[in-house]
Amino acid sequence: MPGFRRLLEEHDLTASIFSAINAHLADRGRLMRQGTIVDATILAAPSSTKNRDHERDPERHPAKKGNQWHFGRKAHIGVDAETGLTHTVVGTAANVNDVTQAQARLCGEETEVYADAGYPGVEKREANLEVPVTWPVAMKPSKRKALPGTPLGELLERIEQARASIRSKVEPPFHGVKNLFRHRKTRYRGLDKNTKQLFSLFGLANLVLARKWLLAPGSQIASVVR
Repeated sequence: MPGFRRLLEEHDLTASIFSAINAHLADRGRLMRQGTIVDATILAAPSSTKNRDHERDPERHPAKKGNQWHFGRKAHIGVDAETGLTHTVVGTAANVNDVTQAQARLCGEETEVYADAGYPGVEKREANLEVPVTWPVAMKPSKRKALPGTPLGELLERIEQARASIRSKVEPPFHGVKNLFRHRKTRYRGLDKNTKQLFSLFGLANLVLARKWLLAPGSQIASVVR
């Protein structure tokens, strides 16, 4: 429905839908906001990236992840560490470093922000110096493998395992968007349009993740469904 999509874009309604969904979930205790997990995923650009003037989208850039190059955009999200629901979405070009968008994904109420090893020195960045949170960032794999088999080394390994368990809650929102909704590639030209679509997708992913609780006997939505 191109007309409906255009209406959503022109009036910036996808961000409003995302906020409304989260407000509904927060009112019912599903967004705790005491801790946040930050992460990002690359959304590849389709092969047909040129417009009628045979020009590529200037807002798409290549980025290297591991040994593979990607061309497209990146979705950065902030996820509630308790429930695994997404409370913040930021869209950028694929070559934007994850750590530069860390502060933009905070809800403002958390006391801890969990991140993987791709966020070294995040707490030392100027934008984060006065943010009243702690940053439990994952240890680099090479450093973790080198932990000694001492009581201290074993303790540090258990801490890393506990943090990894918390960080794993960031994967279901990405699974919902990329696998359930099959949004593995960007569909539009321009960062603005694609970011607006991300708001609607992650909002719907939140509803999917919270569906068991929302449809539980006695809930308001369950009563309406029946």
